[in-house]
Amino acid sequence: MRKNAGSTRSVTDSPLKTSSQKGSIFGLPVQRIVQSSSPAPAKKNPKKPPLKKESPQAQVPIKKRTRPENGDWDLSQFEVAKEEGRKRFHDFDLPIEIMHAISDLSFHYCTPIQAEILEHTLSGNDATGKAQTGTGKSAAFLVSILTTLLTKKATGSGKTASPRSLIIAPTRELVMQIAEDAEKLAAYTNINIVPIYGGMDYQKQLDDLHGQQVDIVAATPGRLLDFQRKKHINLGDVEIFVIDEADRMLDMGFIPDVKQIVYSMPDKSKRQTLFFSATITPEVNHLAQQWTKDPTVVEIEADHATVDTVDQLVYLVTTDQKATLLYNLITLKDLHKVIVFCNRKSETRELDNLLRRYQISCGLLSGDVDQKKRVSTLNNFKEGKIRILVATDVAGRGIHIDGISHVVNFNLPYDPEDYVHRIGRTGRAGASGTSVSFACEEDSFYLPDIEAYIGRKLECVYPSDDLLAAPPELPPMKPRPRQPGSTTRRPGNNTRRPDSRGRRNPNKK
Repeated sequence: MRKNAGSTRSVTDSPLKTSSQKGSIFGLPVQRIVQSSSPAPAKKNPKKPPLKKESPQAQVPIKKRTRPENGDWDLSQFEVAKEEGRKRFHDFDLPIEIMHAISDLSFHYCTPIQAEILEHTLSGNDATGKAQTGTGKSAAFLVSILTTLLTKKATGSGKTASPRSLIIAPTRELVMQIAEDAEKLAAYTNINIVPIYGGMDYQKQLDDLHGQQVDIVAATPGRLLDFQRKKHINLGDVEIFVIDEADRMLDMGFIPDVKQIVYSMPDKSKRQTLFFSATITPEVNHLAQQWTKDPTVVEIEADHATVDTVDQLVYLVTTDQKATLLYNLITLKDLHKVIVFCNRKSETRELDNLLRRYQISCGLLSGDVDQKKRVSTLNNFKEGKIRILVATDVAGRGIHIDGISHVVNFNLPYDPEDYVHRIGRTGRAGASGTSVSFACEEDSFYLPDIEAYIGRKLECVYPSDDLLAAPPELPPMKPRPRQPGSTTRRPGNNTRRPDSRGRRNPNKK
């Protein structure tokens, strides 16, 4: 067991001699590098003189995060009994700082993907993993990354904004979750993690890159490529590269961006590459072969990924009974921390509105919700401030929220794979959970494909009378307030609104 391994990074950049010029990129002043040369002869109409060069003191100071001390903690305070067929984290030669964090997180035994992957990645080998969300794969590659950074001396340039490890994921939510998990596992180290994603926090992300030592960057391809093109980040020192959910990145059209990122890093022979995907299609396999060298291939099948840890039940109902059944499930069973999935954004809005009228605290998560609101809603859901999260499949992957008791499929998904991703929000990493699906006259047609995909029959029952009892009568909906300057067309009034010059449409008779 390694004792008190320390961070090996140090950042000692020599300051650039620059002059400033008004203008901004990402909200920061544009800086132009000035090379020493003899001054140009004066002109008749001289331009404004350049500003004074910045002194080294003008640089952004390195931020120092306050980390908890490892203190006198040792493995005697984290005893886990050996069990046949189960791998413990104690069975790997992990730094004491990582084991302390694992103890805080109550990770006693490795999940199948962790047990298989860590055996190879801790030795520096490449790996390709086929695993669904909820299998603990994020912890698998994060433990491997942190161990390498703590025990292996940095060989790069040591420049600022030059991460030693880069993790690419397809969505903001997944990037934020990976960064959050990494912070927990790195709690007793000096390793710094910076998430980079689009939609919000542009300036903050840029400040984080240049205001502190950067060891791990978790990023969405678009924002990372944008920063790279502006030379705000250097990928030439990446030692460990992780691609998460490669199949979804392929579906979302991110692969051309990822290729550009890959080509800007050291060759695959000089870095370790970990490649993860929920499915291994010929296209995904081709990418894995391109970007990895002699990888160990680990496959965790879907039926072992989530189904065994989730109790699954299907209620046979009519379309009109769905809302009543959902209300009674929530109230009679006093459910909290429930995700309700719908297929369409319009359905999530209607359901969110209905639950609010019943005074059930809920939040909405769909593509129509802006990023800041989505983050706020997820945080409120994590903290228990809202009971129900109504979502489309935008939340179907990569969202790891502890303590989700139930997942409700208000609509069965069109794609059987999405069914596994949805119910994977509960019963994660070996914990138990419950999935409830509503199969109406339309959704029932998707059941055979789902059962074939997961390799088992689903229990289908009719709801009891108390679950179909009429809910309380709703108060009448309040009319929405009119917006200033808006006009309302009266019934039967077919006149067109005048244009900006007060003219009616000449073609209107």
